[in-house]
Amino acid sequence: MKTAQDKRGGTSVGFISELDGIEAATVIYLRLWCDGPESQTQVWNDLAAALGPAHGRKALKSFDELCKTCSRYGRRQLMRHSVTCACLGSDEACFANFIATVVYGDREDAMLIATLLVRPDVAPLITSLASDFGLALKRMSLSAPRDFVENPTKRSALH
Repeated sequence: MKTAQDKRGGTSVGFISELDGIEAATVIYLRLWCDGPESQTQVWNDLAAALGPAHGRKALKSFDELCKTCSRYGRRQLMRHSVTCACLGSDEACFANFIATVVYGDREDAMLIATLLVRPDVAPLITSLASDFGLALKRMSLSAPRDFVENPTKRSALH
């Protein structure tokens, strides 16, 4: 996964503050995950604190596999903005929309979006992983402070 400087897929299409909590968290976690081991630790800490160690580990494993599978079988590398950027890139928007679509129960549309990200034969796998991770985010958002929903770049997670 590359940075937004690589143009294609990194074009700004909005702001993270315009997303709902699950979509915003998806983008922030994607950025953190791609930022390296220290940032990945932050993702783990957030998930474990909000979900407990067992459920946090399961969510982390799903997200890790989702990112690895998208990277390995992606139509092209996903572009992303820096962790602190308030803008939303087009690839990030697609990824966030994919997670939100599967979480809110529209699996067929999620599968269609998945084919924009990866080869069609891999779409069912990433849809399943996205469902597991997205449902964990949904559980986290039920206890998220209102401040995150109103200002998602203030914190790196849903809590």
